[in-house]
Amino acid sequence: MGFVTTMCIFQLTRNILINPDVRVKKSHRRMGVLDNEEEGEKYSEHSLRRFLRTRPPEIMPTINHYFSQDHK
Repeated sequence: MGFVTTMCIFQLTRNILINPDVRVKKSHRRMGVLDNEEEGEKYSEHSLRRFLRTRPPEIMPTINHYFSQDHK
């Protein structure tokens, strides 16, 4: 439960501080729609996503390999 709560707080904080679509200050809200694709790309392609893109899509590879082989 603590891990999930920490992840929720992390995501909310990340969105408030660096998401280009979230504007907390009143002066930024007046600007309307921002056409800043570079900032959005930087936000969505963070280092964790780039790292996970190179990894195989398995959560527990050892268990997957064990059960996918013939054991007689």
